[in-house]
Amino acid sequence: MAVHRRGGRQRSRRWLWGATLVVAVGALAGSVGLWSAAAAPKQAKASKGTLTVYTFTDVDTQGPQYKNIAETARVYGRWANAHGGVAGYKLNVKFCDAHGTPTGATACARKAVADKAVAVIGSFTFTGDAIVPVLQKARIAYFGLCCALSPTEFHSPVSFPTGNQPLYAVGLVSRAVKDGCKKMVGVIIQGAEIFEPFMTNAAKNLGKSISYVSLPPTAQDYSPQVAQATSGGTDCLLMIVSETPYIAWMGPFSQLGHYVRMYGPQGNLDEKVIAAAPHSVTNGDVISAMFTSLDLPAWKDYRAALKQYKAATTEYYDTFGGQGTWAAYLEFAQIIGKMKARVTNKTFLAAANKAKIHLPGIVPDMDLSKPWGKVGGPDGLYRLFNRSVVFNQVKNGKIVPLTVKFQDVGNLAK
Repeated sequence: MAVHRRGGRQRSRRWLWGATLVVAVGALAGSVGLWSAAAAPKQAKASKGTLTVYTFTDVDTQGPQYKNIAETARVYGRWANAHGGVAGYKLNVKFCDAHGTPTGATACARKAVADKAVAVIGSFTFTGDAIVPVLQKARIAYFGLCCALSPTEFHSPVSFPTGNQPLYAVGLVSRAVKDGCKKMVGVIIQGAEIFEPFMTNAAKNLGKSISYVSLPPTAQDYSPQVAQATSGGTDCLLMIVSETPYIAWMGPFSQLGHYVRMYGPQGNLDEKVIAAAPHSVTNGDVISAMFTSLDLPAWKDYRAALKQYKAATTEYYDTFGGQGTWAAYLEFAQIIGKMKARVTNKTFLAAANKAKIHLPGIVPDMDLSKPWGKVGGPDGLYRLFNRSVVFNQVKNGKIVPLTVKFQDVGNLAK
């Protein structure tokens, strides 16, 4: 379920991670767009000094907006400082708006370098290649990415993608086969074709086959694509489709007259999409998730922090962006808590490259000394550390947990 709902303009491409996104969270400084959540409440007892960290994403932009990342970073900074900081350090969380452009992204990276940031945490932009070289030169970790996209994000020694992008799509195939699907068709929004080879490999490794239908990215009458995807006995559709087109899909799909189960990513097959059709159309549909349900006990601090620090109620937070940023900060804190050396960008980078993450119910265990490419994974995803998924299910118009144990699907993608 979505704890906080988003409203306003529909400008987000959610095939990556869903409805993400907030109202501006503080004053913007200059064209870069900055705020800081450094102020610690009175009850904070951090005594070792202050660590400056950054989070980047695109907020003030004509393209996709991911404001819930900014809001989650702000909320985490307030919450951490109210609970003694991070391993005794007060956290100075700064946000930089990359504005959806390479120029803006590079400006953010340079700002982090100038401010001597320990790390850049829980960020997402479509312009990672404009960020990573600047951070790499300064030896600042680009840490806890939910959704790496660019080649440098998958290869730079300062990049730490701890989300499972793009393997949640492999999870769709894995679950569909487990559920006994006989004819699988992938419906892929144009621009997301990167997912197809991994899905094809997974189907082949499971002794099945999959075909694909391409969906135009601009919402329109999708009746021809619905007919193409559901003809010939299709019983399962694997949907890599962003929210707005997905809603448009639901109209003609609802008119089929027979049930075809849909499998979709967390944050894309969401309550807004589900509400666009009668419950009988979506009942039993399956969601491949990067993170466990926000309703579960592991996320209680996040839920409480969103409420206490008045996170924008127009946004979704049970998404790759919201939960991903919170998880990234928890991962960061766990590493800091085990460090004996004075914390700087260089010592944190060294510690991160040896770290083992253990956050039950939040993310699967990860050994950051063993990127996937080092242990047999494809070179194109060399720095991917998380290859696991969990599943939710649609019941009577609501999203409920289907599984709570992380399932490693990495080998299926090869």
